[in-house]
Amino acid sequence: MALCLAGLQMAIAQANLPGAQKSTSAEEQEVLTLSKNKWGWMADKNTDQLNGLFDDKCVFVHMGGSWGKTQELNTIKGGMIWYKKAEVYGASVNVFGNTAILLNDIDLVAVVGGNEVVHSFMVTEVYLKQDGKWKMGSLTFSQLMRPVKLKIDAPKN
Repeated sequence: MALCLAGLQMAIAQANLPGAQKSTSAEEQEVLTLSKNKWGWMADKNTDQLNGLFDDKCVFVHMGGSWGKTQELNTIKGGMIWYKKAEVYGASVNVFGNTAILLNDIDLVAVVGGNEVVHSFMVTEVYLKQDGKWKMGSLTFSQLMRPVKLKIDAPKN
């Protein structure tokens, strides 16, 4: 198990090396841009944009549970989770026909239940191309073992 984890960490590290990156197709770039916009919409609590992005059957997997589109939008709108800042250290996307799988290595600053927290995550986003437009089908947060890299200013009193 430890050998598998070490191999996976090495593969991820090598994939993030500047010389190891592959060229990005226009379709892959479109998904990367959409994902970047999504983080901004989540930080801004822009549920109108997110409603258009999330497929009606979209699923969300968090540290505290999983739910569908309506609950995610209500959670964002109601402030139960405020995705305050996502610092993205690396993003990659693979397109398989009408499906795109995007991985983001992030530190996420969030306000959950009124408390600010910071976690390192590998976020998996699955997009489906429907009628020429990408829609999100799944968003999963997997906590990473690495320490948080983001430097946070202390709250001002």
